[in-house]
Amino acid sequence: MKQKQNARVISQREIAPQIFDMWIATDLCRQAKPGQFICIYPKNKSTLLPRPISICQTDSERGALRVVYRVAGQGTAEFSEYREGDSIAILGTLGNGFPIEEAKGKKVFLMGGGIGIPPMVELSRVLTESLGMAKEDVQIVVGYRDLETFLKEDLEKYGTVTIATEDGSVGTKGNVMDAIASNGLTADLIFSCGPMPMLRAIKRYGEEKGINAYLSLEEHMACGVGACLGCVVKTKEADHHSHVHNARICTDGPVFEAKEVDI
Repeated sequence: MKQKQNARVISQREIAPQIFDMWIATDLCRQAKPGQFICIYPKNKSTLLPRPISICQTDSERGALRVVYRVAGQGTAEFSEYREGDSIAILGTLGNGFPIEEAKGKKVFLMGGGIGIPPMVELSRVLTESLGMAKEDVQIVVGYRDLETFLKEDLEKYGTVTIATEDGSVGTKGNVMDAIASNGLTADLIFSCGPMPMLRAIKRYGEEKGINAYLSLEEHMACGVGACLGCVVKTKEADHHSHVHNARICTDGPVFEAKEVDI
């Protein structure tokens, strides 16, 4: 059930250039699932639309959830100025999340690129702590631009981490697919989030290897609740109600089975 509420900032820090890590006090943490997101409303009234940001981690005991985001415009620039105790208007929880039950008894790739890395923290935590998976079966393959490997230590708590960097400063030089090939990694299932070129490559890889893949699509959203039709993706099958080959990422996703979408 989604609801809009005034929450409170617990803490915020910059963990890499223009990448901010914020904990928010909210009871939405108790219903959040890995892969879901919240919308944050700017206080600046000239910035009309909320900003969708994926959930990085939850802590039910503290009554808090965590978001890690990149400053990309006026709205996120405002959020980066928030400090402990500030009020923050949020809407959540939104989206469908990853089908974690499918990971039972399997070796899984958790693949993240750039700002698609934060959702892998909560996903890996739930797979190990709630589903009881062994860390060696939770293979986290993440891609960064350079040596600013934010969230690396968090991810290492819940799985085995393999890193790729564009400049080769850490791990494999190249992208996440290069890291898989260079390290001879294999898996039975893929959960992923990141830029579209990465997701297209994962989709092709899954098809070639016969591995089922789930993709969390990072497209620009406007309303976040399915009303504006600003974030659609082409689908293989027609929608039963509209009879068009489109799905709304914010409500039908953001997680889709790779074979369901045409990207």
